[in-house]
Amino acid sequence: MTRPSPFGHPFLLGFDEIEQALDRVAKAGSDGYPPYNIERVSRNEREPERLRITLAVAGFTQDQLDVSLEENQLVVRGRQVDDKSRQFLHRGIAARQFQRAFLLADGMEVLGADLANGLLSIDLVRPEPERIVRKITISSKDD
Repeated sequence: MTRPSPFGHPFLLGFDEIEQALDRVAKAGSDGYPPYNIERVSRNEREPERLRITLAVAGFTQDQLDVSLEENQLVVRGRQVDDKSRQFLHRGIAARQFQRAFLLADGMEVLGADLANGLLSIDLVRPEPERIVRKITISSKDD
C-alpha cells in the first residue's frame, strides 16, 4: 500500500522537486560519522545572518577533506590513507573515509570553509529575495 503524498493536493503545483528531495533525505544513510552541528550565526555590521555547519573531523588534514557543491547538495568528503609504516599497540582512532551531504534550499550560497582545531566549519547564507509583484494580463477570446 502506498502512502498518499502531502504534495498531491491540487493547490500544490510544481512541488514534486520538494517531494523528491524529502525522499532523498529519508533514504540518506543514518551513519552518525562524523558528528556535526548546525547553528544560526547572528548578523553583525559586516556580515548577514548565516548558517554554520561544523563537522568534527579530528585527524583529517586540509588536503584529506573535500567540500563541494553538487547541484543543490553540499557534499563533504574525508579520505584518510592507512599509514602502513606505523605499528599500533592499540588502535582506537580509525582511519576511515566518510561522505556527508546536506540538501540546500534554492538560493543558499556557500560563503566558505575553515578548518581549525579538528573542526571543519562551513558558512552558508541565504540572500534576501526580491519582492516581485507582476501583473498578469487577461486576454479575451470572445472576439
